[in-house]
Order: sequence, then C-alpha cells, then structure tokens
Amino acid sequence: MAISIRLTVNGQPVTAEVEPHTLLVQFLREQLRLTGTHVGCDTAQCGACTVHLDGRAIKSCNRLAVQCDGASVTTIEGLAHHGELHPMQAAFRDCHGLQCGFCTPGMVMSATALAAGHPDLTEADVRAGLDGNLCRCTGYHNIVKAVLAGAAETRACANATAAHA
Repeated sequence: MAISIRLTVNGQPVTAEVEPHTLLVQFLREQLRLTGTHVGCDTAQCGACTVHLDGRAIKSCNRLAVQCDGASVTTIEGLAHHGELHPMQAAFRDCHGLQCGFCTPGMVMSATALAAGHPDLTEADVRAGLDGNLCRCTGYHNIVKAVLAGAAETRACANATAAHA
C-alpha cells in the first residue's frame, strides 16, 4: 500500500508515492534518480548516504522516506549553484580530499553541516565531526585539510555576501 509524500528536494517540490518500507536513500536513488547519494553499508556505519534533512546531516539509509514527509532534503547534487561548485566541493577537489570518490558525497554533506554549525573549526573538530564517515582509500589527512579549507571559503563567501547586502 503506497503512501503519498510531499517534500522539497534540492529546492524543488516533490510529490511521490512510496511503499511504507522505502528508505530515503532508495527513494532518492531509485525514484528521483539522484545517484550521488551512495549506499555503502546499509547499517548507518559508513556515512556514504549522508544528506541534509532540514539542514541537519543524516544518514539516509536508516530513515524511511515517509518520515521525511513535509521536510526539505538536500543531496550532493543540490550543493552546487548555477554550475558552480559549493566551496566545500571545490576544497575537496583542490586539496585532494578524495581518491575513489565513493565516500566523497557523504563526506562533503557531513562537512558542510559541520562547518555551518562550527564557525571556527579546528582539526580536532573535523576529525570528531567526521567520525561517522568512513573512507577506505585515504589516511584522512587531505580530507581534514579539505574540510578546513572549505569551511574557511564558505565563511569568506558568507562575509562577502553580507558586506554587499
């Protein structure tokens, strides 16, 4: 028995019918074809499926789509604006914070939420904040560098926008 849900995904209103047991990650990937959100472990351990739900980073593999009715979801596809990478995405590229790329969308989503909640991030903050995101390719050094650089650039962009307002 399908259930009708309404939510906003990457700034766009979405109405859909989902089975009650459909996970948010399945809905995003299979129904909306937003495949940047990855399925890694299916047990909320790896963080590859991280998205923002009403501004908070959550693991979409342990949230039912019906639980998100009325909410706003942002996926990795929703971070870039007008073809320009979000500062955190650019920092991951520029600081070589990725290798195979499988964990990268989840890392970036966790990092953007972490940076938004901590204006003066330290290396220790980043390491603690990304504790729920696993990467099997790197030693995390460049990921931490990327998050710090992305947070600094995000702050600089926000300050520049505020100064022009």
